Amino acid sequence: MKITNLTKVKKTRMEMEGAKNTWKQVPLSRNDGSPNFSFRVFTIEPDGHTPYHSHPFEHLNYVIEGRGALVMEAGETRPVVKGDFVLVLPEEKHQYRNADSSKPLVIICAVPKDYE
Repeated sequence: MKITNLTKVKKTRMEMEGAKNTWKQVPLSRNDGSPNFSFRVFTIEPDGHTPYHSHPFEHLNYVIEGRGALVMEAGETRPVVKGDFVLVLPEEKHQYRNADSSKPLVIICAVPKDYE
């Protein structure tokens, strides 16, 4: 069993092509013995965004803080706010954008452990 706090988890800049002003933390993963999932936390600064991308597995998201937009296929956008859950299915193109010019957008992202 492992208990950790996000304040103790290393924060690294997301270097993936297409990312802007986004930071990643990995509080739980296969490195901790997780048999199925990794939990990542993304902090998207004002004017920041994740890459517009897809992958062959689903991921589950929860908005911890802030207000943003989820960019989907064909550029359609949907608002996301603190408390929202999002399911992104395999191969769905998606991108998170911060929609607040003064506060970060913070999202938990659960993915299969082999992806992280």
